[in-house]
Amino acid sequence: MSPSRLDNLVRIGQLKAEPPSEAEYQGLLRSGLCRLEDAGREELCLESRFDLAYNAAHALALAALRCRGYRSASRYLVFQCLQHTIDLPSEQWRVLDQAHRKRNLAEYEGFMDVDEQLVAALLRVTREVAKRVNGLVSQ
Repeated sequence: MSPSRLDNLVRIGQLKAEPPSEAEYQGLLRSGLCRLEDAGREELCLESRFDLAYNAAHALALAALRCRGYRSASRYLVFQCLQHTIDLPSEQWRVLDQAHRKRNLAEYEGFMDVDEQLVAALLRVTREVAKRVNGLVSQ
């Protein structure tokens, strides 16, 4: 983790420094884990699984950011900060970046373009994020 990079984002107004909240962290963790579990249910349609996995990843990424004492209003920045909050490798972060772009197309332009491969990759990365975020409590 490199808090100096996160502090730089505070200085330029991209993040806010805010004391961590255990209740908020636990609520985001619970939400993320519940959505992640549901996203793995193959009887759901692919679009629903994608939506659940994406929102699970966002809740977990936000939990990591809040645990470290920061807040962001930007979904994209919350994902970008995973490199600094839980040391997520860039190749895994790129999966979240791709999912974010697909989510925005669906949300703002009504164009849902996801496939099994993307959902499987998103689930795999989100499970890794969940594992690392769960480990923050013991640090």
